[in-house]
Amino acid sequence: MTDPTNPPKIRDVARLAGVSVATVSRALSNPAIVSEQARIAVEKAVSETGYTVNLMARNLRQQQVGAVLALVPNLANPFFSEILAGISDTLRAEGLSLLVLDTLRTDPDTPNGGIRSYLSRSRADGVIVLDGTLDPALFAHGSCPPLVQACEWIEGLAGPRVLADNETGARLAIEHLLGLGHRDIVHLTGPTQNTLSISRAAGVDAALAAAGLPPAHRLEGAFTLSSGRAAAEALLARAPRPTTVFCDNDEMAIGLMAGLRAAGFDVPRDFSIVGFDNIEMSAYASVPLTTIRQKRAHLGRCAAERLLAQRTAPTPDETLILPVELVIRDSTAKRV
Repeated sequence: MTDPTNPPKIRDVARLAGVSVATVSRALSNPAIVSEQARIAVEKAVSETGYTVNLMARNLRQQQVGAVLALVPNLANPFFSEILAGISDTLRAEGLSLLVLDTLRTDPDTPNGGIRSYLSRSRADGVIVLDGTLDPALFAHGSCPPLVQACEWIEGLAGPRVLADNETGARLAIEHLLGLGHRDIVHLTGPTQNTLSISRAAGVDAALAAAGLPPAHRLEGAFTLSSGRAAAEALLARAPRPTTVFCDNDEMAIGLMAGLRAAGFDVPRDFSIVGFDNIEMSAYASVPLTTIRQKRAHLGRCAAERLLAQRTAPTPDETLILPVELVIRDSTAKRV
């Protein structure tokens, strides 16, 4: 058992492994450059001695903080959980920590909510931006760490982007509904200026145009359960009543289904509903939701990998588009 008053040193590991201190250091920081025999000996010695790397000392030597900041618009939204898990897993493998700032829970009494004070190399080695509503001027200063945009994006902000194929996902949703015989399709969007809303609207329009149909009637939501539920009243006020709704995210779709049910309507008998994202609750809603799956943990891992790559090979204009797929559940049915 390790004595807390006299913790093992790297030289203790080297002595037990029968290698030099330099070899131990290389085996711990970059195991690929040492022989397998040396790596195994070092790993065994580390386990037996209980040695741990002094991350603070290492970061000081390398002139880094040892952490990456993620800017997230509303941590209460379950959509971001898997993305953050994917980011964290990738960073942990590099000995880096993940810091998360909820951009909706900042200081209202300071410019830009005080977010800019976090965008400093003294506070983070990199930034993953998941909020597409932020002002690009926030990042326009010399001390801002390298950044990657993920999921959402900010027009006018340079930096690699890792995005789901939003336009194709919307097109797949509409083609599914058309295949079921639906023609009067309503599109429940996120905020109209949001980049996700814009790209998904383009996919909706493309699918309808290809079928020789006019653009969808649009209702604006806010990516929340409550805005989905509120949309039920507007939907039911339309005459003639539509038969189906494509929602820009699963939360709005689930809220919409709750509002329709409260008004005495049945899904999918009276309305077919499709969401986007495949968050966990979509499979367990009162009516399991047909949706577009984006692999959020994979998106998070890719974003972290792109950020780490910026340290040695900056690619400011690179955009990685990740594929999506349709998941058919019980909330859609043939038009009767």
